[in-house]
Amino acid sequence: MIPAKFDYVRASSVDEALNLLREFGDDAKVLAGGHSLLPSMKLRLSTPAKVIDIGKLDELKYIKDEGDVIAIGAGSTHRDIATSSELSSKAPLLQEAAAAIGDVQVRNMGTIGGSLAHADPAADYPAALLAAEAEIVVKGSGGQRTISALDFFLGLYLTALQPDELILEVRVPVQPDGAGSAYLKFPHPASRFAVVGCAAMVHKSGGVCDLVRVAFTGVADHAFRDSNVESALNGKALDESTVSAAADLAAQGVDLMGDAFASEDYRQHLAKVYAKRAILEAAERASG
Repeated sequence: MIPAKFDYVRASSVDEALNLLREFGDDAKVLAGGHSLLPSMKLRLSTPAKVIDIGKLDELKYIKDEGDVIAIGAGSTHRDIATSSELSSKAPLLQEAAAAIGDVQVRNMGTIGGSLAHADPAADYPAALLAAEAEIVVKGSGGQRTISALDFFLGLYLTALQPDELILEVRVPVQPDGAGSAYLKFPHPASRFAVVGCAAMVHKSGGVCDLVRVAFTGVADHAFRDSNVESALNGKALDESTVSAAADLAAQGVDLMGDAFASEDYRQHLAKVYAKRAILEAAERASG
C-alpha cells in the first residue's frame, strides 16, 4: 500500500528534532532506520502529517567504553552493535541479540533507538537489556532523564517514553567478571522476530549461582524479567537438573500472547525450552 500524504523534514540536530516534536505534537513521527515506522505507514496504521528524519544525525551514532558502562548512541545500527569490539569484550549479551535481528538489510539500516521506541513485543533487544540491567537516556521538553530497562517496557508497543521525547543513548553495564551470558530465540521463519527469546546472565562461585538474570521477549505483550526462574536458581548449583526444574517455572502467571503461528500453550512450552538452553549456555560461558 501507499502511505497517506505527509510532510518530510530532515533534522540537522537532536535539538531541532525535539523542537519539531514540540511544534507538531501528535501529528509528528520520528524516522530513524525506518523499519518500524514505514511499514506501519504503508498499512496506514500510522498516518503522521509530519515525518522527522533523525537517521543522519552523527551525534547519535557512537559506541563508547566509559569504564563500567558501554554507552551506545540511539542512532547506532544493529550492525554497528553486532560488530562492536567494545561490546564483544565487555557486554557480549547485547551484541548477541543484535546479531540475531532480521537479516543483513535490516541490521544495516535499523537502529537501537528506533527499535526500543517502537517496542515490538517480539523484538530482540529488550530481553538482553533487561538481563544486562541497562538504562535508557531520553530527552524532551522537560529535560534529560534516565530510565531503567525494568521501567521502560510497559505494554504492547508501549514504553515510558513521552510523546515529546527522543531516545539519546543506551547505557549497558559491563558484564561482571567471570559471568556468562546468552541470548537464544525461536525465530519466526518470515520476519525473524522472536516467537520466544530468552536472555540469561549468570555468575557462579564454587559452582554455585550467586547472580542470575533471566528475561523473555515474544512471550507476553512486552519483555519481562522472570523472577520465578531466577529465584529457583539463586544459590543453587547450575547443573542440568536444577536448571531444568527452574526452567519449568518459566512464564508462570504471565498473560501469554497467542496468534496464528504460536498458541499460548506453545509459547509457554517454548519459554521453558529456551530458558533451559539460554541458562545452560550462559553457565557454560561463565567461569568460577
